[in-house]
Amino acid sequence: MSARGLLSVVGTAVGGVIGWNAPPPPDPECVRELFAELGMVPGDTDEELTRTVRLFQARTGLVEDGVAGPRTVHLLSRYATQQRLRTAA
Repeated sequence: MSARGLLSVVGTAVGGVIGWNAPPPPDPECVRELFAELGMVPGDTDEELTRTVRLFQARTGLVEDGVAGPRTVHLLSRYATQQRLRTAA
C-alpha cells in the first residue's frame, strides 16, 4: 500500500474514532489491499467489494451495511496491522 493510501485509511479511521462528521470514504483499492492482507479476496467489482465488506462487518459485530465507513476501516486497518506483525515475527 502506498504511503498516501495508508494515510487516507488511517485518517478516516481516526476520524471515525474521534467523531468527525462524515469523513471522506477511503479509496476502494486501499480497502481491497487491506482485505487481501487478511486473506479475504474482495474481487474486482464494486458488488464483490460490498459483499466482502458486509462479511467483515458481520464477523466483527458491526452494522452490516456494506459501506467501508470509519468504524469498518478502523477495524480493518487494525486487523491488517496485527496480521503484518504476526507475519513479521
